[in-house]
Amino acid sequence: MKALFFLRHYNDIDHVTPVVDKWLKAGHVADIVMMGSRKSINDYRVRYLGGLPGTRVWWIGDVVGPLRLFRMGFQKLLLNRYFRALFPGRLASSLEKVISKERRVRFWTGIANRVLEQSFGSASNADEVKGLVAFDWISGNSVFPVEFVESVVASAKARGLGAVSLPHGDSPHSSLLVRVDELDMAPRLKFSPAKMFDCVVVPNELCARRFRPFLKDSQLAVLGSPRYCDEWLERLDKLLPPSPLKPDPKKFKIVVFLRKTDFSVFWDEVGRAIKMWATFPDVEIMVKAHTRGGWRQPISRSAGLRRLSNVTFVAGELHSSHLLDWADLVIDIATSVAFEAVKQGKPVLAADYLHAPNSTVGMYMPECVLSDRDEAYIKVQNLINNRSGNFYSPENRQRFLEEVIDVPDKDVLPRFVETMEKLVD
Repeated sequence: MKALFFLRHYNDIDHVTPVVDKWLKAGHVADIVMMGSRKSINDYRVRYLGGLPGTRVWWIGDVVGPLRLFRMGFQKLLLNRYFRALFPGRLASSLEKVISKERRVRFWTGIANRVLEQSFGSASNADEVKGLVAFDWISGNSVFPVEFVESVVASAKARGLGAVSLPHGDSPHSSLLVRVDELDMAPRLKFSPAKMFDCVVVPNELCARRFRPFLKDSQLAVLGSPRYCDEWLERLDKLLPPSPLKPDPKKFKIVVFLRKTDFSVFWDEVGRAIKMWATFPDVEIMVKAHTRGGWRQPISRSAGLRRLSNVTFVAGELHSSHLLDWADLVIDIATSVAFEAVKQGKPVLAADYLHAPNSTVGMYMPECVLSDRDEAYIKVQNLINNRSGNFYSPENRQRFLEEVIDVPDKDVLPRFVETMEKLVD
């Protein structure tokens, strides 16, 4: 069986790579189309997959050529919500008329057929190659225009291929209203495009509830976390390039992972918290901007924080796993990377007072929660003074693992392969 995977940026490379790896180890073959910049081909996970038997990796520009690539970028820009927000209503409508939806879809369909033919052969031979196409989660806010994904899925189904949507992350929030502009409890229509797929795969029920209003039960599979399951963490430890970090054992090392600006984060208070922790003696802090849109985060541009000698801002140049290995403490501002720290047994403090929603880590493990500035001071100080000993309630942590990561058990990756195989039969 063959699977054609479309990957676009750091997060879906991170979460889909374990699935591709297991698919190949089950004796199947895979083609991977990198839809982002050309340099994504050099990602260490992509290089690893490209070196496995039965895999081919392409950059989309090499498949479609420079002129089509330029038009893809132009059409994507026209549909980008941030770009369109820069223009008043009438001008936005004029932009829409530059290339009508009918013309855009006709172009997207041509690109889809070109990629499918390169992977599966001509449409006349469709019965000879059985397989499926795989995207990450697609929503109305995706970097991928929904029009493009719909065109690929429609063309794939016309060939008798299956279509699956795989996780590109998790649900670091236990609350539903998590973004700045979310002010009601109605189902989020941005998740409705998921109904185009034969199956949408999620790690847990916190993620499943986003899609349930729009999907039949048969279209939704809750299979556990491919990125944070034991099988992949053991392999990832061997794949990671050497860490450039040289930790000082005399320092207490804190890493803060930030979210994108469209989430309801109290940025001024985040800055104050970092300044407060930086006053403790022998503390070193690294602040990791979000892998996409990190430059838009206000504190990433804070001159006052950047002047602090023991605070360092990092972005894509350091992998999250390297930072987790380096850290003595992880501050969770509702990012799923904290789940890996929980798996390692490394202390995580869920700074719920720094954002409007509640965190998943905090819901399952109340001992992790920072509910105000006092707790943010006292709990960090206590960890600095006492680095040894058990941090988590064993019962709380076990429940977190069973309901968030290993759902319903630890055999996560075999379930992904089995689910994908059924879509091909």
